[in-house]
Amino acid sequence: MNAPSVVQAAASRRPTVRLLLSHPAHAIALGFGSGLSPVAPGTVGTLWAWLAYLMIQSWVGVAAMGALLIGGLFVGWWACTVTARAMAVADPGAIVWDEVLAFWLILWLVMPTGLLGQAVAFALFRYFDAAKPGPVAWADRLFKGRRDQPIGWAQGFGIMFDDLVAALCTLLVIAVWHRVWS
Repeated sequence: MNAPSVVQAAASRRPTVRLLLSHPAHAIALGFGSGLSPVAPGTVGTLWAWLAYLMIQSWVGVAAMGALLIGGLFVGWWACTVTARAMAVADPGAIVWDEVLAFWLILWLVMPTGLLGQAVAFALFRYFDAAKPGPVAWADRLFKGRRDQPIGWAQGFGIMFDDLVAALCTLLVIAVWHRVWS
């Protein structure tokens, strides 16, 4: 019997609607379906985060949003860990809760700003998250396990951590740009 090919192995780890609906952790980690996008799930998850934030902010105050972010970090850590284990991948691209939470943090700190400011924040965050320059690459490697190591809480936190570093890099660029041009 032939061993499964790399393509078959990757396909078997792609999330499905069935996985999404099978556990609340999967629904959260997969960004309520945005992570199921076959193309650029991180970007789709960030777009979903942007829309969701704009809706949420009209219902909650600044302090409540801060509490939501803190709670979202711990719930996301759990959800990302559970979902990565279920998918048998340490940091699946379909897990987008890390993008959601990181982009919410960015918007929480830069709002109120107009559509252009939000779009700049989006573009900067996507750059830092996808290209992983400097500190983001360091953060991405920090909690990666070995191939034969079971997926644990450290990997679940690592899924979140590099995106939080990308958010901090985004905020730093925005702060410097604002300081120079104001």
